Amino acid sequence: MASIAQSLPGSGNLFAWLWQGLRDEMAPYQGRAALVARMVAASTLVMIISMTFQIPYGAYGAVFALTLSRESLEATASAARAMVIGLVLGGAYALVGAMLVLGDPILRLIWVVGTLFLIFYVISATNNYAAAARFGYLIVITIPLWDRHIPAQQKVEGTLWAVGAITLASVITLLLEIVFAALKRTDDLREGISERLACVEELLACYAGDRPVERPAQTTVTRLAVVGTSRLRRLLQRSSFAPQRAQQMGAVVGLVGRLVDLAANLAQLVDRAGEEDRGRIRQVVQAIAVIRGDLGRGAVPRPTTLLHENEKPSSLALLPEIEKTVSLIPEVFTGSQSPAAAVSPPADSDRRKIPLVPGALSNPEHLKFGLRGCVAASLCYIAYNSLFWPQISTAVTTCLLTALSTVGSSRQKQFLRFAGAIVGGVVIGMGAQIFILPYIDSIGAFTVLFAAVAIVAAWFATSSPRLSYFGTQIIVAFCLINLQEFKIQTSLAVARDRVVGILLGLVAMWLFFDQLWSTPAGVELKWAFVSNLRLLAQLAREPISKDPRTAIHRSYALREAINAQFDKVRSLADGVLFEFGPSRRQDLALHDHIRQWQPELRTLFVMRIASWKYRFQLPGFELPEAERVFQQEFDDRSARMLEEMADRIESYPHVNESVRPGEQMQEPSVAAESQRSPTPHIRSFLTLLHGIDSLTTSLREEIDKEFNNDGGPLRGPQ
Repeated sequence: MASIAQSLPGSGNLFAWLWQGLRDEMAPYQGRAALVARMVAASTLVMIISMTFQIPYGAYGAVFALTLSRESLEATASAARAMVIGLVLGGAYALVGAMLVLGDPILRLIWVVGTLFLIFYVISATNNYAAAARFGYLIVITIPLWDRHIPAQQKVEGTLWAVGAITLASVITLLLEIVFAALKRTDDLREGISERLACVEELLACYAGDRPVERPAQTTVTRLAVVGTSRLRRLLQRSSFAPQRAQQMGAVVGLVGRLVDLAANLAQLVDRAGEEDRGRIRQVVQAIAVIRGDLGRGAVPRPTTLLHENEKPSSLALLPEIEKTVSLIPEVFTGSQSPAAAVSPPADSDRRKIPLVPGALSNPEHLKFGLRGCVAASLCYIAYNSLFWPQISTAVTTCLLTALSTVGSSRQKQFLRFAGAIVGGVVIGMGAQIFILPYIDSIGAFTVLFAAVAIVAAWFATSSPRLSYFGTQIIVAFCLINLQEFKIQTSLAVARDRVVGILLGLVAMWLFFDQLWSTPAGVELKWAFVSNLRLLAQLAREPISKDPRTAIHRSYALREAINAQFDKVRSLADGVLFEFGPSRRQDLALHDHIRQWQPELRTLFVMRIASWKYRFQLPGFELPEAERVFQQEFDDRSARMLEEMADRIESYPHVNESVRPGEQMQEPSVAAESQRSPTPHIRSFLTLLHGIDSLTTSLREEIDKEFNNDGGPLRGPQ
């Protein structure tokens, strides 16, 4: 990805590079226009109802209606359910707690501070972030209401209206999604994968035909490389796939994303291929076409062999990597009859989610997170009350919305919130107040203005996670200015107060949240990747228990933990880009390498799930005693290799002397074993082990190359 950024036109100019990146983020993709249309329709409908019937807190309803839509009906329903649960709990807590301390200012201050701590603690310690965030958000937006000198009855009514307005928005959005789902007949995930494979195929066909790379093909590949696969991963996370299919398709998405990155860099490095490489490229093009067709039909991609270990090195430095990546895609489905095939977890327990994360009550990190957020938000609360300036209460909301576990991730969200507030509040909000609103005298004209702003915000919100929060903040700032009162808002002080409140919240976060027990994203990224290597080593040795029920439960627990770590690594990778300091160069190098290794690790994870079936002796996967013993020895060896990779990364630059680069263990080889196991069933099993062995060895060699005693590119400043 770094090569792509450096190669973009005008990359020497920061503003030209930013403009190019913005163009890539804003480019249309399959299903984007339809998603934006649904988001705008839901938000506009909620706005019209709120303004027509003068429903308090309609601004928040319009905002949530725009952000609630998902790529699938199931995901939207799940998000709506989490939102309503969080809102109801938050409303009940606010009513009961505030009424108990309403008559004593000191007691109320203690309650507010304690509540803010509880909110941040719950966000950190619960499995359902959406419900926890909505619980906290409802309390935060109603705290200023309970500070006002109005009758208690109006405070209760206001809190209930807040719950009702946002719940109404959720219901309206869900109903629109049901209507759309009844009309929709496409698979966005499959089409997104097919689009990426097709653009790589088109670009490589230019090399195979000995003609210059066509500009549209190069532009498309570069755009898709910059945008990444975040949307495909959101589609996957919000799908209703069975666990095994989700894991397989997650690995495919990672490999396809890596293939696009390689193709984009290839297009930037060289215009044409040499004669000796064109034949190999034609094979790659044919393999991609076969894979694309098979995935489009829902069939298992047919295996292909594209590695040319005995041939002369390619003049195209990235061609072997492209061949390897394409070859790995069919291996993801090893042991499956179709991509839709899946082994579901036990229905009696694995699907029942406990509300708290493991160690929620004993891990001090959750306590520290709660204290960090509480300090920043409480100081903002005290500041705006001391200044008698309740209009800047958005400072507390800013603390809540930008509190993330690492400094880099938190700063990324802080920057996007402030930028969105400036654009939505100052540029669009104040601009509309000066040039448009004085000439509007009907709800119809205002609806046109609102829909136009919502389209801009929704288009940004449907970009990658690097920019999507910016779009959300545009609509938040605009709605808080123009939908708080049931009239055309002409006072510029409203926009000023919102932006000042956000700025106050950001300052508090920078001074306190980012300094107290903060963890750099680079450090968290390293530990998350190391943790996944160790978890994969545990999965390789499973099942350990002889009890089938215990073995199955432990296997699915490990799978969920590994998937969670994959998601964590991906989110931390973006946070690294927003951190600065003496270790930045080392962190960025680690970031680049981990992004390269992630698809291989995902593929290894899926193959390990298939090999677990043989270890567990599921029906159809039984093995003779000799092969079972061989698999156990093989899995132990593979697990030790993964643990040694983790040790090497963890101890760098102090390398453990027991872990030598390139050291090979003297174990029975898969190739030798296959000579005395001729049956098709055993050969299929050994093919799976060969793929695991090849991938594990390749990954170890890459890690050994980067983490060496001589000081590779990951070595920090001296």
